[in-house]
Amino acid sequence: MSPVEEDTPRFQPLADRMRPRRLEDFQGQQHILGPGKPLRLAIESDKLHSMILWGTPGSGKTTLARMIARYADAHFISLSAVLAGVKDVRAAVAEARQVLAGHRRTVLFIDEVHRFNKAQQDAFLPYIEDGTFTFIGATTENPSFELNNALLSRARVYVLKPLDDEDIRDILLRALHDETHGLGKQRIDVDDALLGRLAAAADGDARRALNFLEIAAELAEPGDGGLRIDEALLNEVLSSGGLRRFDKGGEAFYDQISALHKAVRGSAPDAALYWLARMLDGGCDPRYVARRVVRMASEDIGNADPRALALALDAWEAQERLGSPEGELALAQAVTYLACAPKSNAVYKAWGAACADAKQHGSLEVPLHLRNAPTRLMKDLDYGKAYRYAHDEPDAYAAGENYFPESLQKRRYYHPAPRGLEKKIAEKLAYLAQLDEERGSMKE
Repeated sequence: MSPVEEDTPRFQPLADRMRPRRLEDFQGQQHILGPGKPLRLAIESDKLHSMILWGTPGSGKTTLARMIARYADAHFISLSAVLAGVKDVRAAVAEARQVLAGHRRTVLFIDEVHRFNKAQQDAFLPYIEDGTFTFIGATTENPSFELNNALLSRARVYVLKPLDDEDIRDILLRALHDETHGLGKQRIDVDDALLGRLAAAADGDARRALNFLEIAAELAEPGDGGLRIDEALLNEVLSSGGLRRFDKGGEAFYDQISALHKAVRGSAPDAALYWLARMLDGGCDPRYVARRVVRMASEDIGNADPRALALALDAWEAQERLGSPEGELALAQAVTYLACAPKSNAVYKAWGAACADAKQHGSLEVPLHLRNAPTRLMKDLDYGKAYRYAHDEPDAYAAGENYFPESLQKRRYYHPAPRGLEKKIAEKLAYLAQLDEERGSMKE
């Protein structure tokens, strides 16, 4: 079945007017919409099913939902989870039931579906199951974390990828030449190089690209037989184009800080600098990065190079004192140092093991010989009795002494890595262990 054509009012934004109406015109997403791909087959065979469209802004989620409804000749209801409430959902259900009574299907499209809480998401389940409507949800967030398992089990998830520059360039060209829905009648002249810049500035977002183009067209000066978009005009439009893909608290945020951390851990300073630049360019609070850099210094370098922690703290302070953009250079310095430093997670692992023992074994008593005895009564109770003052011992080490609770066997949490300063620390600990063994043999 072919999609039903609709007239698009001229007062609508260019991005809305240029939504493709046929699968052949849909740009990108060939991994699900190419010939023989699963969603393409479902649309062409009229096998409508509930689904979640997960992708970045401007990747075509809303357009695809509308197109699916057109191909299925289904009634289309659109709600935004940002604005809709219980009353709107009930009205949509009632409308879908009325349409169903006339033997026609309904597609209920929920934009930003992750904004609904778990109870609101559950409210759709009975109507999905009884066929009142086919549910299509759109989200920019990972459905695994933001959507109910019950909803996910009833809807297939399709991942929409960001559009590449070539896809967006094709969309822009279509808008420039389309005389019905686009800007074709204005005869706009723009060089290929500038069009490429505009496509790159959109950062995978078709809506953003078309918004840029529409603004440029409105500001363009008349030229020979039409309008002319030159470099100066494009620079002006793109100067207020907004930030790159980044959502504080969203998946892009956690993906990028994960990439930064792993680049540092993997001793890749150039990649670490790239992800740092991406986060700051995207609007991340530099203080958040500073905190994470301090964490990296302890978790992935530790005592292999204790200077890393000091440098990370200094970078944090420099950012606090100088602000942006001056303080960001200190963060870059810390990130590159950490990436190049010898790596050890020995302290990280040792701390985790110690915490696990503390939780597992409860409130074990401090051995008497390790307790302070500031009063006569405490001394009479043998507090501090037989404590060996390390500085009075050979090598300032009380060989064979036990510092753990008596009911807890002696533990070894810390295993220094054979890198950086920890190589020397390992040698020192091995020497002390030898002294412990010698004292033990002397007691025997």
